Amino acid sequence: MSERFRALFVDKTDDGQTVAFKDILVDDLMPGDTVVRVDYSTLNYKDGLVLTGAAPVARSFPMIPGIDLAGTVETSAGDFKPGDRVVLNGYGLSETHFGGYAQKARVKSKWLVPLAGDMTTHDAMAIGTAGYTAMLCVLALEDAGLTPDKGPVLVTGAAGGVGSVAVAILAKLGFEVVASTGREQEGEYLTHLGAGSIIPRADLSGDVRALNKELYACVIDAVGSKTLANAISMTKYGGAVAACGLAGGMDLPTSVAPFILRGVSLLGIDSVQAPMARRVEAWKRLDTDLDLSKLETMTQDVPLSGIEDFGQKILAGQVRGRIVVDVNA
Repeated sequence: MSERFRALFVDKTDDGQTVAFKDILVDDLMPGDTVVRVDYSTLNYKDGLVLTGAAPVARSFPMIPGIDLAGTVETSAGDFKPGDRVVLNGYGLSETHFGGYAQKARVKSKWLVPLAGDMTTHDAMAIGTAGYTAMLCVLALEDAGLTPDKGPVLVTGAAGGVGSVAVAILAKLGFEVVASTGREQEGEYLTHLGAGSIIPRADLSGDVRALNKELYACVIDAVGSKTLANAISMTKYGGAVAACGLAGGMDLPTSVAPFILRGVSLLGIDSVQAPMARRVEAWKRLDTDLDLSKLETMTQDVPLSGIEDFGQKILAGQVRGRIVVDVNA
C-alpha cells in the first residue's frame, strides 16, 4: 500500500488564497523520474510571496510552495540511487512544479545536485537558495576580476538570507566587507559574520546621483531600486555589481554614466535556471568557503506547521539570516 504523507498547499478561490495541509500519495505529485524523501526546506523572500499571495509567483494552483528542498533519494530512473543525499534549488519549484513544503517530492533527476563533502541536508537548507545565490554572486564577481586587494565590497540587505551568507563567505575569503542594513540592532550579528564596517540603509536609499564618490570595488545587492542605483554610482572604476534581488523594488533609477565613464559592470544573477555546472561549482565552494559555525548562528529552525506566520514576517523584514523548515514537524 502506498504511504501517505503531509504536504502544504496554497490554492486560489473566488474569496482569495487558502493555505492548508493535505495527506497525499506520491501519485498525487507532479511528474518526475525521481522521488526524494524531504528532510528540510527553507523560507526565502520568494516563499513569503507565495505563502501570502503578495505577488503572482505561483503560476498554477493548487501549488505546494517551497523553492528549496534537501533530502535522500528513494527511487530514481536517473543517475541517482536510493540513499543519495541531494539538494534542489529553483527550476520552477513552487512556481510551475510542486515545491519542498512536503515530506516527499517527485522531480527530474537532472535538477538535483549531490551534496558536497560532509554537508548535511540541514546544512544545505541553512544555506538554501539564499546562500546558493550569494555564492553565485561571489563567483560572478571573481570572474569579473574581484580580489581582496581591489578594495572593500559592499553587501546590501546584509541581515537577510543572501546578505548574511555573502558577508560570511567574503570575510572568510579575506575581503573587507561593508554591510548595509536598515536594522541597527543587527550590528553585532553582522560583525560576528565578518563585516568590517556597517552603514545604515538610509545611506543608499536617498535620491540617486549619476555618479557618487568611488567607494567600493564591487557590490552584492539583494535590494534593487534606489539602493542598487546608489551602489552602482559608488562603485570604483572597473568594478562590478552583482544584482540578485528586489526586496526594495524592481525599478532601477540610474543612468548610463557609471557604465560608460567608469566601466562598471552590472551582473545579473539568476538562481532558478542557472546551468548545472555552475550549480555544482557553487555548492562545492559553499562546502569549502562558508564557515559552518557562522552558518549556525544565522539559522533558525521552524516547523512546517508554523511556516505561514513566517511568510508574513519575511516580507515585513522581520526575519534575520536563514530559516530552515523542518517538513516533518
